[in-house]
Amino acid sequence: MKIAVTGSFSYSGKYITRRLLDRGEEVITLTGHPDRPDPFDGQVKAYPLDFDEAGMTKSLQGVEVLVNTYWVRFDKGKNTQPRAVENTRKLVNAAKAAGFRRIVHISIANPSANSHLPYYWGKAANEKAVIDSGISHAILRPTVLVGGGEDILINNIAFLLRRFPFFLIPGDGSYGIQPVFVEDLADLAVEAVYSRENYIIDAVGPDAYTFKELVQLIGRTIGATRPLISVPPRLALLAAQFLSLFVKDVMLTPEEVDGLMADLLVSKEPARGKTYFKDWLKANKDSIGMKYASELERHYS
Repeated sequence: MKIAVTGSFSYSGKYITRRLLDRGEEVITLTGHPDRPDPFDGQVKAYPLDFDEAGMTKSLQGVEVLVNTYWVRFDKGKNTQPRAVENTRKLVNAAKAAGFRRIVHISIANPSANSHLPYYWGKAANEKAVIDSGISHAILRPTVLVGGGEDILINNIAFLLRRFPFFLIPGDGSYGIQPVFVEDLADLAVEAVYSRENYIIDAVGPDAYTFKELVQLIGRTIGATRPLISVPPRLALLAAQFLSLFVKDVMLTPEEVDGLMADLLVSKEPARGKTYFKDWLKANKDSIGMKYASELERHYS
């Protein structure tokens, strides 16, 4: 098959693309970062992810399946979450015009059209665009991705634990978090490429923790056990915003705090990922958190 993957040179899209190439498939990518290093030595032809419907339709001619990983984590300039919803609609329209037979869409756990959080109602709107297209589809809903040295949240928790004498916990830390290994998500996405069924599933790992337990586990495993201090959520956010000035990034957003404390980073479905977070953490204890993972550097430099 000829398959299009958005973001083949980025994070989750890279792992999905690698598996498809290993199966002998032809893969193209739509990317907003054409100058990013190509990890596939020219095997993946790149086209602009510029959200011009006519242009994308032309780029997608002959493609049978679209694997869409596109989204924005937070608003910056013209890259806003409402704009991302409109952009996703344009991408789905282009796929339909190009005659696609299937879309595999990466969403997020617990999206809701009724959510007050743009990240979550935006994800729900994107799912609706995929479903309403009438194209055969699979929608995967991960929680927090980990692995590959490119995850943001887990890596940066370890980064802070390695460098500061204490760690601030928003609230009491009793809310849940259920990471999923990026390689497990890639396996589920590739499985969805070859399926003909329409379905929506959560894509989460087999072990879940309270946020406080997760931070404690990371600290113990990397040899950086720190006192955990419970503070009002807005104080924790203020501290993260202060540290953001030094790392030149957006370390944490109000939406992420609200979503975390609302237990939106756990699933009510059976785990489909096979990799235990504690096992992955132990295997990567010497590298996780050694460098800060910057969202702005990754997507806006």
